Amino acid sequence: MQQLDWIILVVTLSFIVIYGVYKTKGSKNIEDYILGNKQTNWWTVGLSIMATQASAITFLSTPGQAYHDGMGFVQFYFGLPIAMVVICVTFIPIYNRLKVYTAYEYLENRFDLKTRTLASILFMIQRGLGTGLTIYAPSIILSTLLGWNLTLLNIIIGILVIIYTFSGGTKAVNVTQKQQMFVIMSGMFITFFLILHLLPNEMTFSNAMHIAGANEKMNIVDFSLNPEVRYTFWSGIAGGFFLSLAYFGTDQSQVGRYLSGKSDRESQMGLIMNGFLKVPMQFFILLIGVMVFVFFQFNDVPLNFNPVNKEAIEKSIYADKYHGLEKQLKDLTEEKKEYNLLYIDHLNQNFDNPILRDRLVAISGKERDLRDQAKELITKADAKAETNDKDYVFLYFILNYLPKGLIGLLLAVILSAAMSSSASGLTALASTTAIDIYRRNLKTPKSDKHFVTATRYFTLLWGIIAILFACVGTLFENLIQLVNIVGSIFYGTVLGIFLVGFYIKYVKATSIFWCALVSQSLIIYIYILDVVSFLWLNFIGALLTVSLSIMAQIILNQKKKINT
Repeated sequence: MQQLDWIILVVTLSFIVIYGVYKTKGSKNIEDYILGNKQTNWWTVGLSIMATQASAITFLSTPGQAYHDGMGFVQFYFGLPIAMVVICVTFIPIYNRLKVYTAYEYLENRFDLKTRTLASILFMIQRGLGTGLTIYAPSIILSTLLGWNLTLLNIIIGILVIIYTFSGGTKAVNVTQKQQMFVIMSGMFITFFLILHLLPNEMTFSNAMHIAGANEKMNIVDFSLNPEVRYTFWSGIAGGFFLSLAYFGTDQSQVGRYLSGKSDRESQMGLIMNGFLKVPMQFFILLIGVMVFVFFQFNDVPLNFNPVNKEAIEKSIYADKYHGLEKQLKDLTEEKKEYNLLYIDHLNQNFDNPILRDRLVAISGKERDLRDQAKELITKADAKAETNDKDYVFLYFILNYLPKGLIGLLLAVILSAAMSSSASGLTALASTTAIDIYRRNLKTPKSDKHFVTATRYFTLLWGIIAILFACVGTLFENLIQLVNIVGSIFYGTVLGIFLVGFYIKYVKATSIFWCALVSQSLIIYIYILDVVSFLWLNFIGALLTVSLSIMAQIILNQKKKINT
């Protein structure tokens, strides 16, 4: 990194932290600290919701996902707009009518204290892990590619978030997320147009899409009914709907965003804004990954994007074999470039040459084979090595091909995203701990000032826990998938509790509590068996919780009739 990149990175992050502290210092009461005094307008609610979900993992992993697997991941979000409508119609009016600070307060009104506590604990487990991951994700990749100390990076990101979140609570999160979304989207748009500029002069955007299509990167919708296929239209509509309904409807990190709205209408408009913009935003980020793939059709590309694997190979007895594969890849890159340029020439003459398309597909197959061979060598050199390099693709491109200054901006994008989602997670964890666990179980009443102070210190505590989670993290198959998997394991059960609470008045507290415990245990077991895509765990968890609680209530009612 050049000095200009460092200046842009430090100035951007410092401005966000200082601005957040300055604009929100001195919360006077618990409503001000947790709900921003319910003075947030709809577009700030919408941006805050989007920024909370758009973690650094989104901008690191999603382009790499598209580079390797194409645009199909966008199907994951197909159920989201439908979920936004359901939450606007059902969840928001109930939350605001009851004047709750957290989503889980409602459960005590509807069921009992133990059900509220169970849902709160399930939330804190998965959100605590999730917040640690949002810090760890950019740290592990930045440390690998830039040589920065991983533990130090985790601590720096965590401390930056804690500073303004501790100071201003929800209001600080909302205020800073507007700036963070501006930085994030500016950086992504600039990168997209720069990739277009870096492509061969005779090449148009339409040409780029044809090349991507020839390599099966533009297969956006898959109507397959095979449950083992991870991303399909059906898993997106069903599994994505239930995940979105659980995440936006019952996860305090999101519920807290729209509970701060001035009114029901402001909160609802913020969610609808998210429903309209989320799928296009994810499509655009995936498209950037596809454009990076097209860029590398004309430029040298590594066998594996993770430099740690390259270092491991160089120190092993397999170095010569690996160098041989690199030589083959370099020769293949030249052939690939030649055929792509010829294909473009034909496209510019309005002829989509099927013979050239087939040749490009064959070349891509050879490249995949070389990469697979490289992965086998890496595994032989180091059995513990993570050969999946999806999370390194985009950052490798940024560091090696973007001009001075823009590298600093893109690193600011990644760290801003990490800070925005982490801040929402910390405020949610602190609010839930303070309201649902601490305040609810106090025997003597305390002042508002006491609870503001307590929530601040719970923010600090959860910040430290998140940093510790980040410091002991290990790279999974793909970081964005890991975050969604963690959510899928727990969200379905929590959503089931809320669905029963909202829609099935027949079911009472004892039934829902014990059936939720059984459901959660079964979901963990199903995940361990690995018999279905993780997206279906949300649907199965919610269905199990609802159906088991209804059956349990029927049995309990029959027993009561017999006893009477």
